[in-house]
Amino acid sequence: MASGEQLKALLRSHALGDDEHFYAVALQLAAHEARRGHGKLAQDLRDLVDQARARPPGTRGAKLVPLAQPRGELAALFSVSYPKLRLSDMVLEPSILMRIMRLIEEHRLVGKLRAHGLGPRRRLLLLGPPGTGKTMAAGVLAGELGMPLFVVRLDSLITKFMGETAAKLRMVFDALASTRGVYFFDEFDSIGSRRAAGNDVGEIRRVLNSFLQFLEMDASDSLIVAATNHPELLDAALYRRFDDVLEFRLPDEELILETLKARLAAFQLHDPDWPRLIAAAEGLSYAEITRACEESAKDMIIQDREFLTGDEIEKALAERKAFLRRTPSGE
Repeated sequence: MASGEQLKALLRSHALGDDEHFYAVALQLAAHEARRGHGKLAQDLRDLVDQARARPPGTRGAKLVPLAQPRGELAALFSVSYPKLRLSDMVLEPSILMRIMRLIEEHRLVGKLRAHGLGPRRRLLLLGPPGTGKTMAAGVLAGELGMPLFVVRLDSLITKFMGETAAKLRMVFDALASTRGVYFFDEFDSIGSRRAAGNDVGEIRRVLNSFLQFLEMDASDSLIVAATNHPELLDAALYRRFDDVLEFRLPDEELILETLKARLAAFQLHDPDWPRLIAAAEGLSYAEITRACEESAKDMIIQDREFLTGDEIEKALAERKAFLRRTPSGE
């Protein structure tokens, strides 16, 4: 067990921000545990020190984000959370899954990349219809990397005064540089629309130009994730500023089946006719399929039944389709 003096030395070095002294004391503890025959614990401590030292200098001293909401003017620009989502919580096309896994791996091994003068992908543009997983993907990135998720409130960011909007944009990028996290711009077409559009106004063009300039100058360790349901509205210049563009689509038959099975796994099913359920779910997004599964499961629980039938699930899927038909633009 660590001595009192060693514990005090750890706390003192942490309070002073003296990383090297902190690591030295930690290695002393590892050696002490090794002498006591606790080889596994000793090796774990040494591995943790090695991992911490491998982090790039710019991130070792990065400000840690408290769980509290941002204060002052930033409180109106962001909502912040610490998602617990993991890749296993999502059903994704193999190509999308591979590219998200690649980005996560690059950030986990950022020290190795920086040692060779390289950096991880940091700017991600997500395109696709509502309910296909864009927002959830931002949460998964935050959850997998242990970062806070900052959702940028565009309704507070964009004002009728150009000067105010530009100043708020600068605040967002200043926060992005000082506090490492995943910064999510949803409905991105509201600031990224084409500068040459016929119904455009000078103010919107200036907002977009400001965003492009801030994006170009950004050298932080944060991730910038932008998402839109309307890629046709985006200015062409935006695509060149992002490291990767992921196009989310409605699930095909294989992914519908995977989604149904994943969302119904916690409940007992009575002889489901999967081809029939796949046909009933065709054209629905992942989110709508999930909602239909949850609605049918709630009915089962409320009525004290032991299992779900295929007919009940099919009915819930049909109700979701009918609801979407009554919703303008299906959103």
